[in-house]
Amino acid sequence: MGDILVTLLLLISFIFFYLSPLQEKSKSIKTHPCEQNLTFQEYEAVIPEINNTLTVDDLMRMAQKVNENKFVPIKTFRDIPLDQALFAADAKVGSPVFIRIFKQEALLEVWMKTEEEIYRLVKMYQICAYSGKLGPKLREGDRQSPEGFYSVDKSSLNPHSKFHLAFNLGYPNAYDRANKRTGSYLMVHGNCVSIGCYAMTDEKIEEIYKVVEAALERGQKEVQVHIYPFRMTEENMAAYAHYRWYDFWQNLKEGYDYFEAEHLPPSIYVKNKRYIISETAQ
Repeated sequence: MGDILVTLLLLISFIFFYLSPLQEKSKSIKTHPCEQNLTFQEYEAVIPEINNTLTVDDLMRMAQKVNENKFVPIKTFRDIPLDQALFAADAKVGSPVFIRIFKQEALLEVWMKTEEEIYRLVKMYQICAYSGKLGPKLREGDRQSPEGFYSVDKSSLNPHSKFHLAFNLGYPNAYDRANKRTGSYLMVHGNCVSIGCYAMTDEKIEEIYKVVEAALERGQKEVQVHIYPFRMTEENMAAYAHYRWYDFWQNLKEGYDYFEAEHLPPSIYVKNKRYIISETAQ
């Protein structure tokens, strides 16, 4: 009888020994973080970085909800052909265009106005080359790509550029001139080389140039191009609070925040050497 009891106790001990790690492993799976940034076709609905509190059940419910809302990963905005991107955004060639550039991420975003009278993200393009570092262009020959609020009109287009296709950003603008900054012929162009411009591959500049030219031909007076050092989130601003250009970037953030909230490019003018952001002109 004693031998049987000892055997039973050993068996129970083995069972607890082998089941405990499995339980712990199961718990760790349920709390494993997912670090993807996700976005929907309706660009307004963005899922931020997911923290460690999500369980597997949470992720499953999220995946089901995403499928219901025609989920599209951010990278798809770069990978699909332009005609498909236009269809997905419910936009068309000739619609008004708005462009944002982010230096740190080396991304150019094309937004277009829809029948809802707001702008939707149509496509992101990886910038092939730009020169310099974070911060504005100050003077001719400093090989620095500019930051700020610029605009492109019909006279800015150059279909015969030696860099395949190009449009002039209009540097120096009123802000640059007020702050005694110099330089000229700062472009978005092809050919993938830069000494102050934002250079794309020839294939990408063809798509960007196409929608910009068509919008101007259809009556848009100018295409705003907003150039930022990085996405102007509170976290990024805090990370760069010690930089010499922090005050300048705070001024740029006013324009960034307006568009993020309204999905309409703001009206912008210059006063006392600062950008002044106001409501979109109707």
